[in-house]
Amino acid sequence: MSERNESTLTRRSFIKWAGLSSAATVAGSGVNTPKLQASTTGSKKQKGSIQYAYSVCDMCMNKCGLIARVEDGIVKKLDPNPKFLKSRGMLCARGNAGIDRLYDPDRLKHPLLRVGKRGEGKWKQISWDEAYNLMAERFDKIAKKYTRCGVLFTPGSDMQSTFVHRFAEVFGSYNVTTHESNCLVSRNRAFLDTYGEVPFADLLNTNYVIMSGSNRFEALVTPDSTDLMTAKKRGCKIVVLDPRYTKTAALADEWFPIKPGTDMAFFLAVTHVIINENRFDAEYAKDKLFGLEELREHVQQYSPEWAEKECDISAKDIIRIARELSTAAPEAIIYPGRRSSDYTQSSQIRRSMAIVNALLGNWDRIGGLTATRQVGLSKPHLEEAPFYEDNPDDRVDVDRAPMMFEEEGSFKLIRDAVLEQKPYPVKGWFIYKFNPLQSAANRQKTIQMMAQMDFIVNVDITMSDTAYYSDLVLPSSSYLERTDPASGLQGSSACACVVTRDPVVKPLYESKPVFEILKTLSTKMDLGEYFDFTIEEYRKQQLKKLPNAEKILKEDGVYYNQSKLYGIYEGKIYKTKSKKIELMNTRYQEMGVDPMPVYHRPNMPKSNEFRIVVGRNAYFTHGSTSNYLHLNELMPENTLWMHPKSAAKLGIKEGDLVAVKSSVSEVELKVTFKFGIREDTVYMETGFGVLSKNLSTVQGKGACLVELLEDQSDALTGNMAMHETFVTVQRKGVV
Repeated sequence: MSERNESTLTRRSFIKWAGLSSAATVAGSGVNTPKLQASTTGSKKQKGSIQYAYSVCDMCMNKCGLIARVEDGIVKKLDPNPKFLKSRGMLCARGNAGIDRLYDPDRLKHPLLRVGKRGEGKWKQISWDEAYNLMAERFDKIAKKYTRCGVLFTPGSDMQSTFVHRFAEVFGSYNVTTHESNCLVSRNRAFLDTYGEVPFADLLNTNYVIMSGSNRFEALVTPDSTDLMTAKKRGCKIVVLDPRYTKTAALADEWFPIKPGTDMAFFLAVTHVIINENRFDAEYAKDKLFGLEELREHVQQYSPEWAEKECDISAKDIIRIARELSTAAPEAIIYPGRRSSDYTQSSQIRRSMAIVNALLGNWDRIGGLTATRQVGLSKPHLEEAPFYEDNPDDRVDVDRAPMMFEEEGSFKLIRDAVLEQKPYPVKGWFIYKFNPLQSAANRQKTIQMMAQMDFIVNVDITMSDTAYYSDLVLPSSSYLERTDPASGLQGSSACACVVTRDPVVKPLYESKPVFEILKTLSTKMDLGEYFDFTIEEYRKQQLKKLPNAEKILKEDGVYYNQSKLYGIYEGKIYKTKSKKIELMNTRYQEMGVDPMPVYHRPNMPKSNEFRIVVGRNAYFTHGSTSNYLHLNELMPENTLWMHPKSAAKLGIKEGDLVAVKSSVSEVELKVTFKFGIREDTVYMETGFGVLSKNLSTVQGKGACLVELLEDQSDALTGNMAMHETFVTVQRKGVV
């Protein structure tokens, strides 16, 4: 296959994907939105045997507004809510597959108790009352033997996750870790420590954007995706740094196959050019920036000529891009995505990106980075949680990462602490919509962690890999079957809003929302006074300061609090120690952490090795959607992306079965040739190689990425560093 053909196929694949997305958009624009009225099952209006109901998607983190069409009690169609501006009138393939989640034949139907060995797949059905009594008994036993911090709580990303945090607090455990600790916290840390908060990118109005490792046209079909396309049509220049030729790279003006792990070198060199050529607003810098002169001195060592040798991007291109970028400022952005940060220096890589943004003067300006807007939700008043004198002083992962977010923790570092049983044992685990056996590096280590637990409860919709290795599995209701609290959503230039959920259909089987599970469990454990409220009461308190919010949410499915979009910080100080945007971080300096990003050359693969990189696709949210029929048809298995030249050296032909081996494990899967990947790099999708025998659609397909990945982490936050693994590839035969 020629390089030209490969490129053509890549673009054709994108067009196919774009066609699907466009179809969704067109469908949304043509929706005849009825004026929906309240009913016992949500905001609906009867139309013969057809009902329409507002809801909010839960198939990824974006929570796009939708309208469900219900016929005779069955959800037949999901359409975008045109009044929900965040999603730009679109519902992607994953969003449409919400029906597959609701009616998945593999859905958990009843509480199940393990009767065989963990991972053996032997279960017996029990009643909910038996499940509640068992949980109360076993968690109480662990609390008495190991203190209440001996139980770990792990909520996934969900509008009811707040109640898992609440129960952990009431129960008395400090040990809570979230899915975000695997992917988001290093980015959040870096921008928070630069600006005082985590920004949003105004891609709709920008004129120049650099995307480092981010694959906005494929990984998540979001407002940022559509806004970027609109901006491109208007003339915005898009530059992509990525070792893979992605669909985003295919639509960019320029693509640079950067050496993985060297993004900081590129951005420090860009900073070098901007500062040395004084290509920044001096008045803005004097007024808004802290540590400019220190930064000027710091980046002298990081010239474009130096960076060329590190990142495989020419000094000439670095200089040109720095000049183009600064000329376009302040309507210019280094996009704060995710994938470039999966290294042991993740937070500092992200800091180098935040610093360039600061020099562009794009903060809180149109076409730049926007600040958090007020949505007006109130924090409900809840009974103060009890104090337990026998508890340890802190979390089990305390002091393992100096800048860790306590509310997120670090799954990797907690796992280490559980295995080491230091500083104290953790023997119980309550898991809600979190599947580390598909999303956390070094799957075998997670299995070892679970083996050390006395009792594991898993609340989910299907028998995920992690549920398969649990002791008690409880069927969760889907987002289309439950009442949820209000949630404030932020995003790009069109989003600062409040959403809620009401049931679209009645819960199937014996499924229950996690709030109901925890509320009943709290009663069983004599903690009921701390959960003495309903979702409706909780939500009413959240909305109390928003005029007519309940009425508008029923009528439109979304509530907009018309807050200021740009210039929020005019005349105000920043939420940093210096009260300015911190190029040099004073808190880091006091803690003995580098106050500005210091480049450390990443480890490089040996001559017989490849760096395996991680990415996302438009269909799968880690492993949570790969079992759904329609999404699985779009991507039925994963393969190993490999450059044909690298494959030829190993005697590998396209379609061959290969063994991919890392320091922790080995998997087998087929090879796909990609000219658009570096010769020293390979790639495979997530969501395959499942262990659970109760996932019939995806079972037996592909290989598991996290089976291979080493469990390294960002030095500052404990964020999993999933790009630090090297593998060998060996031909096994023809499939």
